[in-house]
Amino acid sequence: MRLRWLIAVLVVLLPLAAMAQRNDFVGRSELVVAGGGMTYIGDLNDQSAFGDVHAAGSIGLRTRLDNRWSVRGMVSYGSISAEKDCIEQRNLSFKSDLFEGAMTLEFDFRPYGPGATESMWTPYLFGGLAVFHFNPMASYTLADGTMQWVELQPLRTEGQGTSLYPKRRPYALTQLSMPFGVGVRLRLGKYVSMTAEYGFRKTWTDYLDDVSTTYVGSELLTEQVSAESAQLADRSWVPNAEGIKRGDDSLDDWYSYFNLSVGVNLDILVGWMRSRRCDIK
Repeated sequence: MRLRWLIAVLVVLLPLAAMAQRNDFVGRSELVVAGGGMTYIGDLNDQSAFGDVHAAGSIGLRTRLDNRWSVRGMVSYGSISAEKDCIEQRNLSFKSDLFEGAMTLEFDFRPYGPGATESMWTPYLFGGLAVFHFNPMASYTLADGTMQWVELQPLRTEGQGTSLYPKRRPYALTQLSMPFGVGVRLRLGKYVSMTAEYGFRKTWTDYLDDVSTTYVGSELLTEQVSAESAQLADRSWVPNAEGIKRGDDSLDDWYSYFNLSVGVNLDILVGWMRSRRCDIK
């Protein structure tokens, strides 16, 4: 937990710290707080962008570079899931918390900034780089009939690292993604703005849902991992033999995040501190 938050904070704050050396950083920057929904796109919902929606939130800083460009650093938390498999007889499902630290560059289609002659609103595009952490889990029924949530990655449900599949390595739970999307921003006053935004996250993993390649057979998993692994790897009504397709490894998984945010200029938050500084020339 501490490591993933440290990585996220570094991704967000280091570039902003460099820009803070400029004297007008406070006047050009705003604290951004956002809330919205997060969805998953992958094997279990047939690559649909309109799957299960879960609440998500963010906090960070936006700094304007000029009246067209700005840079934004955000730390976000949400969750993704597929509660119902798009292939009914396969019967797989998962849920995962998701932490993200992202740096993005934004381009406004209309001049937008503190100047009175500039636009009160503008559509914009954004893109950048993010570090995210996920941990897919599935429900597991114990012998006494009680249900608990189990982490799937340690169970190596597709035979990762077993004697028959040594080239299938356990996937990393902290990875990179590429955020990009569109939004509309509106200036509500001199110090306050509001935005509505929708964005995708392109990842380089097919295991957000713990599903990617083929079934490896319950005997192998029971022998080399655990009976729990065998049960959660194949939850179909009729057990699948080794080599039967379990997922589609030709397409990586994605996730998306839509939100409304409010930005408050740092001048109104910390500008009062300026009067206590002495400028030495």
